[in-house]
Amino acid sequence: MRRSLKNPLHSTLRMAHKLAATVIGATVLLFGIALIALPGPAVVVIPAGLAILATEYVWARRLLHHLKARAARVLGHPTGSKGS
Repeated sequence: MRRSLKNPLHSTLRMAHKLAATVIGATVLLFGIALIALPGPAVVVIPAGLAILATEYVWARRLLHHLKARAARVLGHPTGSKGS
């Protein structure tokens, strides 16, 4: 007979992963936003922060997809981006 409750260890690890991705992703994203005014590669760091957040949040995944499509248009690449 299968148990209907989730394994508590699995739930704890999942929560820890989500918390770590949130803290690290938000830190990288905020650092990238700061690099807009400071000297540094903001155009690299901001998408990296969004990519980390996109592992857990749909809104970050959508925003990252939107930024990729916009960058492709600006750079003159075809809009049907593969692998995104």
